[in-house]
Amino acid sequence: MSVTEKLVSRLPGLGDRIDRKPVVAVIKLHGVITPTPSPLGRGSINLNSVESALTRAFDHDRLVAVALQINSPGGAPTQSALVAERIRQLAAAKKNVPVIAFCEDVAASGGYWLACAADEIFAHRTSLVGSIGVISAGFGLPGLLERVGVERRVHTAGTNKMRLDPFQDEKPEDVEWLLGLQGQLHQQFVDWVSERRGERLSKDHDDVFSGEVWTGAGAVERGLVDGLGSLRGVISERYPDADVTIAEPRRPLLARLGVGGGAGVSSLSTGLLGAAIEAIEQRATWSRFGL
Repeated sequence: MSVTEKLVSRLPGLGDRIDRKPVVAVIKLHGVITPTPSPLGRGSINLNSVESALTRAFDHDRLVAVALQINSPGGAPTQSALVAERIRQLAAAKKNVPVIAFCEDVAASGGYWLACAADEIFAHRTSLVGSIGVISAGFGLPGLLERVGVERRVHTAGTNKMRLDPFQDEKPEDVEWLLGLQGQLHQQFVDWVSERRGERLSKDHDDVFSGEVWTGAGAVERGLVDGLGSLRGVISERYPDADVTIAEPRRPLLARLGVGGGAGVSSLSTGLLGAAIEAIEQRATWSRFGL
């Protein structure tokens, strides 16, 4: 910068017009994808929690790229789709600004759905990627209430209002109904991946949509990711002069404490109990991938 430019840079409103570096905005998408985030969990992702981070990231006037830093074992399909669609909507408004996804420990199931919102996907060689499938899990406890002397009473209007009650014997027609829903969701997942990855998907592997998960190298072979690399390495190589900014979802203090709509000991304890249960469920989701 010349002496004149240095002098001008000190003038209000003019200095920021000189030697302004390009910006790469990094959006952290870490946690289980759920419409009901847990303050005691390992982080969570839904459209409401990430909206502010997404808009902040795409609002930079010197933006040259947006990086999605993904570490998620998946979760709710609707929230996965809503967040991915919002990313594409914001990207469409920023023409010629690439979106690059980086898979960290795991980008599986809904986590990979998010990754497909990017124009390019990179994974570490140790990352777990894929799991393009749908899963439902629960418990069967028929006879338990009777043994402990509790009578269960359920009244419905509509013959199909109640299905898969864990306290009743499993009915074949209910399982068939559930598998039908899973099949529809799975097809939507397949369609999304096929749309976003296109010809990059390998035709030499017939297990891409089987629900299997692979390390980074296996994901490259199947065309699920474009290459091996880390966010730091790829961004520094492609945009060596850029400033990197981090956009993380903002979590209110009360939400982290598990306090809902009220105050006081009762509200706090109730919120913490619900948060503890949610944290256990999220822990189980992560543990499916050994994390």
